[in-house]
Amino acid sequence: MANTTTRKGRKAAIRAMIAAEREELADLLDGLRDDQWNEPSLCAGWRVREVAAHMSTGFRLSLPATLRELAGARGNLHRMTDRVARRDAAARSTAELAAFLRDGAHHPWTPPVGGFAAALGHDVVHGLDITVALGLDRRVPEERLRVLLAGIRPGGLRFFGVDLDGVQLCADDLDWSYGAGSGAPVRGAAQDLLLLAFGRMLPPGRLRGEPSGRFTATATATARG
Repeated sequence: MANTTTRKGRKAAIRAMIAAEREELADLLDGLRDDQWNEPSLCAGWRVREVAAHMSTGFRLSLPATLRELAGARGNLHRMTDRVARRDAAARSTAELAAFLRDGAHHPWTPPVGGFAAALGHDVVHGLDITVALGLDRRVPEERLRVLLAGIRPGGLRFFGVDLDGVQLCADDLDWSYGAGSGAPVRGAAQDLLLLAFGRMLPPGRLRGEPSGRFTATATATARG
């Protein structure tokens, strides 16, 4: 019974973090200039506008609608998400895109795997895709970062194409590290290291350490997820 209560409490806490993250990001989107909406994000080929549209897709589309979109993309999930994001970004106003996120703050959507922690990661990382690309100094609250950093696993790194062989990630602003202790350190803010673990290439100057060039963009970023 105690374990069940603990799990329920953790789920409720993460759902509260998700709602807060979506509401805060909706407020941030509402404050962007028109030109910022058309700036490239850290997601390859997506502007801020497409990322914002994608963030609410999971709770705007019903399951039958999602399956129809997936069938139209011949079962390719990445093709489907790209097509839907581009379509909705073109069809909806910026005010609508922000409102979708705010209105869905408490929606129980989760990705196919990973539960509510994965939903939190989806929101936090895509939010950073926008704010880091735009050079906005938004700091993700520590409690949300700790949930996501604790969930980094080799399988997730492989899914996002991240090779940490011989590397140890070391946060400057939290007591957190990941990887072999004998690895060459890559240092940076915890939220930047989270982006790295989700396959993002960081803008120059955000990471330090000899291997940091492996994770630093030289042109447009090359990750989406």
